[in-house]
Amino acid sequence: MTENPGFFLYLIAFILIIGPLVFVHELGHYAAGRYFGIKAEAFSIGFGREVAGFTDKRGTRWKFGWLPLGGYVKFAGDMNPAGQPSPEWLALPAAERAQTFQAKPLWQRAIVVAAGPITNFIVAIAILGAFALAYGEGKRPAVAAGIAANSPAAAAGLKARDRFVAIGGRQVDSFNDMLMFTSMRAGMSVRIDYVRDGQPGSTQAVIGKLVEKDRFGNVTSRGYLGIAPTDEIIRTPIAWWQAPASGFRQTVSLVGTMVDFLGQLIMGRVPVSELGGPLRIAKASGEHLSLGFEAFVFLAALISINLGFINLLPVPVLDGGHLLFYAVEAVRRKPVEPEVMEWAFRGGMMAILALMLLVTFNDLGAFGVWKSLAGLIG
Repeated sequence: MTENPGFFLYLIAFILIIGPLVFVHELGHYAAGRYFGIKAEAFSIGFGREVAGFTDKRGTRWKFGWLPLGGYVKFAGDMNPAGQPSPEWLALPAAERAQTFQAKPLWQRAIVVAAGPITNFIVAIAILGAFALAYGEGKRPAVAAGIAANSPAAAAGLKARDRFVAIGGRQVDSFNDMLMFTSMRAGMSVRIDYVRDGQPGSTQAVIGKLVEKDRFGNVTSRGYLGIAPTDEIIRTPIAWWQAPASGFRQTVSLVGTMVDFLGQLIMGRVPVSELGGPLRIAKASGEHLSLGFEAFVFLAALISINLGFINLLPVPVLDGGHLLFYAVEAVRRKPVEPEVMEWAFRGGMMAILALMLLVTFNDLGAFGVWKSLAGLIG
C-alpha cells in the first residue's frame, strides 16, 4: 500500500485544483458580463473576509476570501437574490443603470449566468482533447479475458472470449461502458447480450457488490459482475483539429455518467455515503498530485465537469436555478413574483447547506473520524 500524502500536500493540491477552476468559472460570468456592457463591482475567489486584493481602473475589486470554497462576481445593480429591480436600482442615474445586470435583456442575462458552467466544460474539453492528441483515443474492447469463479458472471453462464453487445438494454462499445453501468447498479438484475463464437446470445445476471481498497487505503464499493478485461487497448491517433471534438465527446460521456449517477442516487441504488465534499476532494487532489502531473490534470478535468454540471442543476442559488426562473419568465413574458423568488432562494440555500453538512459528514467518515470517536467512547 502506498503511504498517504501528508496534510500539507492535500491542502496545496486542493488550492491548486479548486482555485483555478473557480477562477475560470467566475471569469466566464465576468467575460460575458463585460461583453454585454455590465459593470462588475467585485470579483472574488473564496468567501468571507478579504485576505488580499486590488481595484482595477474600471472600478472592479479583485480579491481573495479566507474561505477558498467558491467565488462570485458581483455585477452592478445585482442587489437582491432574485436579481430584480429594487428601489436602490431605480434611484441610479440613467447612465449607471444602463450598465447594471437588471437593465439587460433576458437573453443576455441568461448567457451571463450560463457562461460560468460553460467555461468549466470548455476547460475540461481542452484538457481531455489535449490528452487524446498526445496519446490517441484509447478504447478497451468489450471482450471477456476471463470470468471469476463463483461470480455473478459465472452464475449467468458467461465465458471467456465472449464479446458483449449490450447490458441492461444499453449498447456497449467498450469495456469501460460495462464498468460504468454495473458500478452503480449493485443488486440489479440485468440482461446481457453477447456474441460467442460468432453466434448471438443473451442471459440474465444479478450484479453483485464488491468492496475494494485502493493504494491509498480508500475503501469503496461498486457493482460487480466478475468479468476480467483484456490487456488490449485500441489507440487511434488523432490530428490536432480533431482534438476538440474528442474532448467534447469525452465530456458529454462523463456528463452522461453523472446524470446516471444522480438517477441511481435518487432511486436509492447508490448510497448517499458515496457523495463527497471538499475534504474528500482535497484528499483525492493530494493523492493524484502524488501520482504525477498527468493524473492531477486529469482529475482537474473531472472536477471541472462536476462544477459545471452541479451549477446547472435547477436549484435556486445555483446558476441552474437562475436559468430556470429565466425560462419561466420567457414563457410567462413577465418575471416571477419577487416573493416567490425570495422564498425559493431561501429554500435553495437551506438545501445547499444541508447537502454541505451531509457531504462533510461523509468526508469525515471516509477519514475514519467516526470510527475513532466510537473507539474512544466504547
